[in-house]
Amino acid sequence: MRVCVLGAGVVGLTSAYYLAKKGYQVTVIDRQSDVALETSFANAGQISPGYSAPWAAPGVPLKAIKWLMQKHAPLKVSLDPELKKIDWMIKMLGQCTNSAYDTNKSRMMMLAEYSRDQFIELRKEIGIRYEDGQGGTLQLFRKIEQVGAAEKDIKVLKALGVPHELLTPEQIIQVEPGLSSVVDKLKGGLRLTGDETGDCYLFCKSLKTTCEELGVTFQFNSDIESLNVQANKIKGVVTQLGLQEFDSVVVCLGSYSKELLKACDVDIPVYPVKGYSLTVPISDTNFAPISTVMDETYKVAVTRLGNRIRAAGTAELTGYNLDLPKSRTETISHVVGDLFGKGCDLAEAEYWTGLRPMTPDGTPIVGGSSIDGLYLNTGHGTLGWTMSCGSAAVIADIIAGDKTDIDSQDLSAERYKK
Repeated sequence: MRVCVLGAGVVGLTSAYYLAKKGYQVTVIDRQSDVALETSFANAGQISPGYSAPWAAPGVPLKAIKWLMQKHAPLKVSLDPELKKIDWMIKMLGQCTNSAYDTNKSRMMMLAEYSRDQFIELRKEIGIRYEDGQGGTLQLFRKIEQVGAAEKDIKVLKALGVPHELLTPEQIIQVEPGLSSVVDKLKGGLRLTGDETGDCYLFCKSLKTTCEELGVTFQFNSDIESLNVQANKIKGVVTQLGLQEFDSVVVCLGSYSKELLKACDVDIPVYPVKGYSLTVPISDTNFAPISTVMDETYKVAVTRLGNRIRAAGTAELTGYNLDLPKSRTETISHVVGDLFGKGCDLAEAEYWTGLRPMTPDGTPIVGGSSIDGLYLNTGHGTLGWTMSCGSAAVIADIIAGDKTDIDSQDLSAERYKK
C-alpha cells in the first residue's frame, strides 16, 4: 500500500516512521530542501506532557484584554479585520468554560503522556539521540495568585496520575540552582518531573536517516498544488511534477493544512499562531537552566540544550506573516536576561520565528476525514514536538485498521460536528 505523507516537519516525519514500521511504502513530500526547516526548526525544546493545556480557559478573555495593553505580553493580535482570524477567535472563546477546559486538558494530556512514552521506546529501539534530557519542567510563579490558580491544573494532574511537585522558592533553587540570584522574584513553582527536553531539529535529521533505512522516499523542493479526489476517494497528490498516485494521503502540513483541505471541502479550524525563539551559547553553567523553566507570567519557556539556551514564546495572531521584528523578540530576551542573564550574553543570541497550527480547543486533529483514504495529523499548536510520536503512532494504527493504544475517537475533526 502506497502512503503519501505531506510535510517533513516533526509530525510528518514521525508519521512516516510509524507507517514504514508497519510495512507501508511511504513517500514524504515537502516544499523545503530538507526536513524540519519550518515550525520544527527552532522550537522551545520541551517535550512537556505535564504542561499540555488548552489556551482556551476560564478567565483567558479578560486576561487577553489586559495583555493587549502590556509591553511584554504573551499575546499580540493584529488589528486587520481578517475573517479567518475572527472566526477562529470566536470558536476559541466558546471553549473558555470550566467543562470545556477540563475535557480538552484531559484529552491533550492523554495524548501527550502517550507520546512521551513513545519517545522513550524510540530511544530504546533505535538509539536516537537529540541532546535529550529527562529533567522535567519547572513552571515558575512570580505572583502569589498564580500559585493558587495552579490548584485547578494540579487537580487534573492528580486525576490522571501525572507526577508533580509544588515547590517553594527555596525548593526551586534545589532543582534549578541557576535561579539562585533571582529567587527573590519567585513565589513558587510547579515541577512536572516526567517531562523531557531535546532539540527537535536534531531529532528530525536523525530520524530521517532511520526512515530512509526503512525504505521511506523523500521528495524535497516539491510544491504541493492540490489533492486529487475522485468519487470521494483520494487518488493522489498533484505537484509541479504532475499527478502522483497513492492509496492514502496523510496531511501533516501544520498551519498550511487548512487551505489545501478546503479545496476538497474538508474544513478544519486551524489558524497559524506566530511564535518566536532565541538560541544563545551558555557562558556560565552556574547561572544556566538544567532543564526547562516555564515563566508563567510571560508564557516563555527557557530550555537547556547541551551548551545552549533556547527560549521560545509569545503568541501573535497575524496570519501567515513571517517577519522577524526586534520589537516582537523583546519579551523572550527579557525573560532570559531576567532569569539567566548571568549565564549568557544575549548579544550573541540568534532569533527565529515560526507558525504554530492551533485549534480552538487546543487538541490536534488526528484521524480520518470525510474523504476515503485522506487522513489528518495536524493542529498541534505549541505542542507539535511534545505530541509528535504519539499522534504519529495513533494515525499509523488508524490507517492500518489496528486498535489504537489510547482512545482516539475525539481526536478527529468529527468532534467539531458534535
